[in-house]
This record gives sequence, structure tokens and C-alpha cells, in this order.
Amino acid sequence: MQIGYTVPQYGAFADPDFIRQASADLEAMGYSSLWAGDRIMLPLEPSDPYPGGDGEIPPAFATFFDPLTALTLAAVSTREVRLGTSTLNALWQPPVLLARMLTSLDLLSHGRLDVGIGLGWLRDEYTATGVPWQGRGARLEETLDVMEAAWSSEVVEHKGALWTVPPSHIDLKPFQRPRPPILLAGYTPSSMERIGRRADGWLSAAIPMPYLTSLWDMALQTAARVDRDPSALRMVVRVNPKITDSPAPDDQVPHVGTVRQIGDYLLTLAQAGAHEAFVDLQTTTSSRDQFMDVAHELITRLHAG
Repeated sequence: MQIGYTVPQYGAFADPDFIRQASADLEAMGYSSLWAGDRIMLPLEPSDPYPGGDGEIPPAFATFFDPLTALTLAAVSTREVRLGTSTLNALWQPPVLLARMLTSLDLLSHGRLDVGIGLGWLRDEYTATGVPWQGRGARLEETLDVMEAAWSSEVVEHKGALWTVPPSHIDLKPFQRPRPPILLAGYTPSSMERIGRRADGWLSAAIPMPYLTSLWDMALQTAARVDRDPSALRMVVRVNPKITDSPAPDDQVPHVGTVRQIGDYLLTLAQAGAHEAFVDLQTTTSSRDQFMDVAHELITRLHAG
């Protein structure tokens, strides 16, 4: 299983110089991937509770560096580490423009981009971007259609319910052919069906293990049913722990725990079939020193077995 870490990008970490330096240092430590999230704002009266913990949106979300810009800084500061979005809310911009941005980043990084896409959970963000909350699944399907056409077709053309692209040359193509890997987030049967049908993998969070494996089985079964190779799909899991000095009760791990406990949890993810996991401390600390110290201790422990 590959181990990744987040690109520093929000709260106290939303600093371009720190993004560049931390990205280089994390690659030097031995991390396989760096991941960026996507939020717009912190509403005073949120339309929806935060999906985790007590439902309160982390205050750090009020300061959020653009994910693709953060990954661009990471790309020019590193050589080999893969760069992923977990998750990019792809429905907030027209797909032809999003395809161009992602193509440019894939070229800039010489083919190191993983495109992780989600639908989000906060209706306020859809209101702010002028995008309807209803019909998100259909909008995502057509977004993927347009981007795949832009990435793979010599003459790009699309006629759909939401967008029309007249026959055109869009000759800027990704470094990775036919396109960068697409990973989709979600926890509903329809989301897992979509992953099995047309994605390269699943972006999950740290959820109870029986739930994790049952959802993953849905994606694998769908892939087999539509004559895709289930073994080619990847499971990538995000972990947002609060690091403690003393061991936490087992039922609180991985949301709370020591570095050793979090490392042990990552190993159980590997046993459950995860291909990659990455850690994000930005909602649980505002200390840059702890952000980097935990990264170093964690990867050292994991490399030592």
C-alpha cells in the first residue's frame, strides 16, 4: 500500500512558501503522493452539518488555498511524488475549462496527476457558484463525458443536456494517455456503481471497516458486470486524525490516536484491500512543526514495518 500526505493548503497552512517547502520535504521523506482538498468558504449559518464529528465545520475552512494552484506549487517543487485531488468539486466549473486546467497540470508534472472528484456536501457552495444542487449525479456523468472527449478525441464534439461543444480541435492533451486516472468519491450505491462503471478508483474516508469493504465490493461487482477488470480499480483512503501523546481508546482510532496507533490503522487498511492511504492534520492542528514532525515520524515507523 502506498502512503501519502496532504499538501498544506488551508487554515494556518495556506502559505505558498510553506506549500513549496513542505512538498519538497514530504517527497524527500519517502511519501508516494500529495493530496489537495477543495472548499470555498465557511458560512456563518451553514446549510448542512459537517459530515464528521460533532457536525461543526472546521474553522480552518475559512482560509482555503485553491487546490490546483497548490498542486502546481507542489509539482514544481518535486520530481516523482504523485499529485492528487481529494476531492475536487468538479461541478463548480464548466468541464471544458476544468479539462484544460487538469491537462495543464498533468503536463507540468510530467504525468503525475490523479484526478479525484467528489460532489461535495455543502449546498451553500453550490448556491455561491450558481450551480444547481439537484441533479448532481447527472451533471457529474456529463462532466466526465466532456472531459474525456477533450482528453482523447482528435476532433472534440459533445451534445448533451447541459453543454454543447461544437466540433473543435482541442489539441492540448494530457501527458498520461488516454487521460489521467479518475478517482471518484461517494458512499451511496449509485456512487459505487458509477465508480465500477467508469472510474479508475474510489476515494474514501476513514469509515468503519465493514462499511468500507461492503461499499468497495459494490464497485468491484459493478466493474465485473460491465466487463471491466475489477483488479485495476484503486481504493484510496483519507485519514484526518487528531494526534495525541497518550494512546486513545480503540473505538476512537483513527479519528484520535498516537502516531503508532494511526500507523497501525493504516496497516489494517492495507489488509482490507486499500491501495493507498493519506493523512491530513490540517483540521486537527494549526502547528506547522507538528504537521511536519508527525509526517516524519509516521513514514519512519511505516518504513520500519
